Amino acid sequence: MSRLEAKKPPLFISEPLTKDTVSQSLSLLSGILKSCYGPAGRLKQLHNGVGGYVCTTSQSSAILSRLSVSHPVLSVLTASVQNHISRFSDCGLFTAILCCSLVENFKSLNVASCTVIKISKHLLSLCMDYLKSEACGCRVSVDFSSLEALLCLVRSVLTSKPACMLNKPEVDHLTTLILKAFMFTVPCHVETNAVLGKCIIVPVKGRRVVDSTVLPGLLIETPDTQLAKPLAVKRTCSNMIKIALFCVSMSGDLSNPEEGTITVPYGISLEMSELNQLLNVGKQLVNDEVGLVVCQKVIHPSLKQYLKENHVITVDRAGLSLMEPLSRMTGSKPIASIHSLSPSCYGSLKDMRIEKFASKHFVHLIPNDTVVCSLILCNRNETAWDELKRACETAEHVLQLTIKEPLALLGGGCTETHLASYIRHKSCSLSTSSFKDIDCSRTQYQLVADGFCRSLESVACSLNHDDGEILTDMVYGHCWFVPSGFPSVSNWSDLVSKCGCGINGNTENLNWRLLQGQFGSPIIQGCPKDPSVKVADFLTLDCFAAKCSGLQVALETANLILDLSYIIEDQN
Repeated sequence: MSRLEAKKPPLFISEPLTKDTVSQSLSLLSGILKSCYGPAGRLKQLHNGVGGYVCTTSQSSAILSRLSVSHPVLSVLTASVQNHISRFSDCGLFTAILCCSLVENFKSLNVASCTVIKISKHLLSLCMDYLKSEACGCRVSVDFSSLEALLCLVRSVLTSKPACMLNKPEVDHLTTLILKAFMFTVPCHVETNAVLGKCIIVPVKGRRVVDSTVLPGLLIETPDTQLAKPLAVKRTCSNMIKIALFCVSMSGDLSNPEEGTITVPYGISLEMSELNQLLNVGKQLVNDEVGLVVCQKVIHPSLKQYLKENHVITVDRAGLSLMEPLSRMTGSKPIASIHSLSPSCYGSLKDMRIEKFASKHFVHLIPNDTVVCSLILCNRNETAWDELKRACETAEHVLQLTIKEPLALLGGGCTETHLASYIRHKSCSLSTSSFKDIDCSRTQYQLVADGFCRSLESVACSLNHDDGEILTDMVYGHCWFVPSGFPSVSNWSDLVSKCGCGINGNTENLNWRLLQGQFGSPIIQGCPKDPSVKVADFLTLDCFAAKCSGLQVALETANLILDLSYIIEDQN
């Protein structure tokens, strides 16, 4: 027998944030994420140590799911951000960068962690109250009777993903398609509890992005051998196509022996018995005037032939992912047994067509009411297509969140710098009673508030990857980017034309200052109640729900990390 190794005691690490390894790891992660941020973000290639698939991306969802972190502090941070991404899809990098910056700034303060946490919670409540108030100067309303703000939201998502490798005409084309696809999924007849439909992304790789298109209904890929002749589909007397949807195998295979014991009388063939049952199902389908049979799994060739002779179209191997949208689109109920077939399970279609994209053939199912659509998504290669698919899914989710809460926040770093200016303004005007309620001194509050504001500003600074200066104005508190190569003593008015979000132009004396300079931000005179111009198609907008959640998750996770006193690690 091999000798048994003595069990090791757990490793206790006290005050983990004081250790150099944590600071170095946090700084490294922050640097990686900051370098990915924004339209000019640098791409990352991720792959494992033994080769395999290489992912080229700048998106947080792809990076964090493939990035291995070993330290428990970083695991807490990445898990929190990934949970945010799973719920909102957007603002993952914003959340992660802000959280890293908050931890770094807060732990450098000579203030007890418990006091920092109490003050930061108060700062968060000030931010959330302001963002949800009508007086908020970095928030715009989204009017669904007009397309401008919706187009801005989608365009902002697409342009922030450089690995998609899109030029301006391609961005404009995809922006229109994604918005059109989303509109297809909005029910025409609003009920008490309206549920949005679904957009199915159909991959076509190796084609131009501008070849992408959106179609109402569902596309099911099928071998071209089944489509040698024009479709002659059976219709009902009302000119509709009746559809039967099977989620059970119709291949005629026997049951799995592990499911139980089967006793077969002498002279009986189980295969023939199964086939006869399938043919009986086929006869009932023909008698019930079914024109289309879709099966999640495989249909027996003999049943296919019988149905074809009776002008019933068959589509098999549809897959599990299409069952729910098919059922919803047609009103059919998936049939789970070939031994019990009820006519109430049938659904209906308006029409069927054959479509061809590149080398692929599809059956195009066109419903009566469009709540499901198909986005045929093209890109030049597999890497760019994978990144574009994630971007399109994010854009669709952003639109879904916006229809629930029709608001958006100004992008391009302007919300961050505007919030920082607002918090500095509010923190200087708090009453003495407020400090007593929080149980802190004015000095402690100012220190934490300054760290909080510098963290917000560091997120805005992360958008700049070309060593140019970054400014903020003292009127609106917006973010302005100066091209690289100009000295810091330049006349800023000659170098900037629009703020980061595009809502303010260089048309008045805005009194700029360098962002993240040596001294704290001057207090702006007052926050504008409304944007100075109407929402137009050149604005950069962020999802309101996603960014508000990201702000909360970042601060709450930073507080959790600051509150860590011990890490107990099992070494066995």
